[in-house]
Amino acid sequence: MAAPSAKPSAPPIAPGWFGNARFDAVAGFLVFLIAMPLCLAIARASGYPPIAGIWTAVIGGLVCSFVSNSQLTIKGPAAGLIVIVYGAVTELGGEFATPGMGDADRAFLGYKLALGIGVTAGVVQMLFGLIRAGRLADFFPLTPVHGMLASIGIIIIAKQAYEVVGVTPTKGAGPLALIAEFPAKLREVNPEIAAIGVAGLLILFGLPLVATRVRVLKKVPAQLVVLVVAVALGSAAVFDLEHEHTYIFPAHVVDGHLENGEYTVGPKFLVTMPEVLRNPADAFAVPDFRGLATATGLQYLLLFTLIGSLESLLSARAIELIDPWRRKTNFDRDLLAIGIANTLSSAVGGLPMISEIVRSKANTDNGARTSMANAFHGLFLLAFVLAFPNLIHQIPLAALGAMLVYTGFRLASPKEFVRTYKVGSEQFIVFVGTILATLATDLLIGIAAGIGLKVMFHLWNGAPLSGMLIPDVTAVPEGDTRVVLVVRRAAVFSNWLGLRKAIVGQAATREEVVLDLSETRLVDHSTMEKLHELGDTLADSGKRLTVIGLEGHVPLSSHPLAARRSGYVRTPTREAAGTGA
Repeated sequence: MAAPSAKPSAPPIAPGWFGNARFDAVAGFLVFLIAMPLCLAIARASGYPPIAGIWTAVIGGLVCSFVSNSQLTIKGPAAGLIVIVYGAVTELGGEFATPGMGDADRAFLGYKLALGIGVTAGVVQMLFGLIRAGRLADFFPLTPVHGMLASIGIIIIAKQAYEVVGVTPTKGAGPLALIAEFPAKLREVNPEIAAIGVAGLLILFGLPLVATRVRVLKKVPAQLVVLVVAVALGSAAVFDLEHEHTYIFPAHVVDGHLENGEYTVGPKFLVTMPEVLRNPADAFAVPDFRGLATATGLQYLLLFTLIGSLESLLSARAIELIDPWRRKTNFDRDLLAIGIANTLSSAVGGLPMISEIVRSKANTDNGARTSMANAFHGLFLLAFVLAFPNLIHQIPLAALGAMLVYTGFRLASPKEFVRTYKVGSEQFIVFVGTILATLATDLLIGIAAGIGLKVMFHLWNGAPLSGMLIPDVTAVPEGDTRVVLVVRRAAVFSNWLGLRKAIVGQAATREEVVLDLSETRLVDHSTMEKLHELGDTLADSGKRLTVIGLEGHVPLSSHPLAARRSGYVRTPTREAAGTGA
């Protein structure tokens, strides 16, 4: 493999995989430290055995590294799919359960039925890659997608907060009900379990703040610190979670006096691990495909395929933008790789996977150079499971719950609400509307509601219905090296694919493409942001994209990438004075 071109600030990179092995091995090891607890946590929260999360990351690391050309992404289970996978397990398990079946048997049946959905979704993703459907990720507007991810974060927090404090939520309660009843459930808190969970949260939220002042701590994964502290607290020397027992703790105030409460702790608060070395077959499961014949199964097949593909492509694109060597990802090939890995993962009992953004960012920050870092991360996970399965069993579930609450908080960060509001009040309404619709119903309805709101605002702001799907673009050549693309009616998310095709097609034979938007009635936020990204991409290959004609448009907020609708400020000119995309 030829050495990719690098920016001047990027360190030299050797050709091939093995010339960079020492860098990739270090990065892979550091990512493994982050990934191991998250894989266990995500699997359990999804209704799968915790070990299933490890198998997912192992397969993702060993398969995708050799199929995909996405150099720095880490493949594995993602918090963004927890809601979908858990929904498939519980709903399909309930539909196919027989009278008198216990909760554990129903959950295991739902798990096997979800595996059948996962295998099929992987095959569909492979087909998507083969027919070059990777570009379809550009069809979805950014704000509803961000709203969907934020709503997933809120749902994760709503469910895992109970795990953190050692209480059981009402069975079958939805996200809004879980949030509403949590304050009352705090009366049932198990103090020792809550001590582990709260300690984990303090470390996860506090360590990054301390690390800004103490540089040496920046390289210490907060998740690893949580594991060390949680295992120590759960050990025989402190709370002794390995052995079931009761303890007395003053917990109730009666007539101004503390009254003692009796609480129980035991192995049920620790990660359950199969005897991997004694009987490897116990660590795997066989898919059940009967769910595909039901409406519920088909609904989850759609969710597994579309949401998983969309999240993966968006993550891969984000990491591509911060690659120090500016290497380009073939998103169709990456989708094919994800499909192959997902098919294999679900076939042996693993979770669906994506290109995971947090682990991929850590991989990049820790000096990874090629896709072998992903493979090393998978190998380290495999070695750890085979060598120390008993150590994994010592991890308290409250610590995993704390990690997921932290992950959920990052998905639904207050900063995301503020950022969206700054883009424009209409974008904020779409964002919050997507969240509320998702929390009240489900993901499919939620994102459909968000897209519907987006379309309504576009029509309100003057975008003609006739120009929503197919862009009206005319090419006006200006010499051999420059062309002006005149866009009429609208440039919005729903016709972006056609507009992008026109720009890229002209850039293939010319040095500069000028995009004249003066005759559009509306240019939405998604298009503004994607034009900015496309401009950077073309610049890397020595091309130039210049956007003009927005002088006569009124921005809907002060944000530089805010939507713009036609106004009456002044007549636009064809001078390269517009925003450089």
